Amino acid sequence: MYQPNLIFTKDTNLTYLRKLELVFSCLDIPNKNYYTGRPPYSVSAMVNALVFKNLRGLFNLVDLARELSYYPALTQVCGFKSFPSKERFSHFLKYTPNELFRHIKENLVKELLRLGEIKAEYLSTDSCPVKSPVKENNLKTNVKDRFDKSKFPKTDKEARLGVYVVYPSNKKVQFFWGYRNHIVNDAVSELPLAEITKPANVHEAILLIPQLEYLKDTFKISPQAVTADSAFDSSAIIEHIVNKLHAKPVIARNFRKGNNPNVRLSSKGMPICLAGFEMISCGKFYDKEQNRIRHKFACPIKMSKKFAATTGWFCPWNHPKFYSNRYGCTTNIRLKTPSSARDNIDYGSQTFKKIYALRTSSERIFSRLLVFSMQRSSVRGLQATANLCSLAHISVLAVALAAAKSGNAHKLRFIKSFFAI
Repeated sequence: MYQPNLIFTKDTNLTYLRKLELVFSCLDIPNKNYYTGRPPYSVSAMVNALVFKNLRGLFNLVDLARELSYYPALTQVCGFKSFPSKERFSHFLKYTPNELFRHIKENLVKELLRLGEIKAEYLSTDSCPVKSPVKENNLKTNVKDRFDKSKFPKTDKEARLGVYVVYPSNKKVQFFWGYRNHIVNDAVSELPLAEITKPANVHEAILLIPQLEYLKDTFKISPQAVTADSAFDSSAIIEHIVNKLHAKPVIARNFRKGNNPNVRLSSKGMPICLAGFEMISCGKFYDKEQNRIRHKFACPIKMSKKFAATTGWFCPWNHPKFYSNRYGCTTNIRLKTPSSARDNIDYGSQTFKKIYALRTSSERIFSRLLVFSMQRSSVRGLQATANLCSLAHISVLAVALAAAKSGNAHKLRFIKSFFAI
């Protein structure tokens, strides 16, 4: 049975409501009317109520509707003239364009930049999983082919299969159906600057450059450094940070993307196959996926009849690739460009380690968003989930701005402390 919240007692309700009004006053909500029913509720009232849901840590929309019905004063502070139902909030999240919430976030970030609470000198990026409320994510249910990526959940066709790493004792990978929320944040103030929600199978590295361009065009920021983990170790990202942002890329090295350390080279610099033969060059080619030039080498028995006549027409190792394609065994060696920005990164230096330590600010932001139950979504569909994640970031920024305006800058990131009575 639902237990009503006990925060609104006779002695404490006025203080709490005044703090809520202060937070709501920081939200610059457009007057454009997005219809949510007949007659429609105002957009500002719906946004205020959903921000309150986050601040109170209510898990689902049913609890929010009940909370509002129990406390008429709270309903009036949010801007309602009547008690909205759970279906009204669900419809609002599903059909409201995300541009509305992006406009609110931009105004909050601009105001925090103006007040100097956000310096944007060091940027950090990361992503977190957002599980969809489907039975495939509930391991207590019996589902056939639970994590078959070709069979989408019936109750959320837009959810996609993703993975995340957990560390209970040893590193372990777990699968889930849902989405991922990708952010770029100020590493010093630990406040989000840009965020976007995509299906879980979209790789985070392809979203960083558009987010950095968005920050540059919208807020005119010029960071000194951008820090990220090894998932963002891409030549395109590093070149963009150096050449476009004129910043320092502090990105962990991803050894999986280097040349194969098991490839032996001869004195001439030619790869040697398992049989001990020097492989023959097949020329250079441009790798569109990795955005770099590679040098391809192939089996000498397949590529040279003269060589095959002297050593035999078959692979001494009887390698299966010898019979599966026209090239036999192949290997690709990445060619270094003369002006590679990656070569100028001082991996292992004290400066690199000190700046890279700021990357954990993104993880702490996601840890605070757990209070809002953002990673355990109560809605289905990409747009509704993206709007719910945007509201979580709006709540963080609104509390930070309210704390700064009320002279409580020390509570910039402490949501519970700011509302402590």
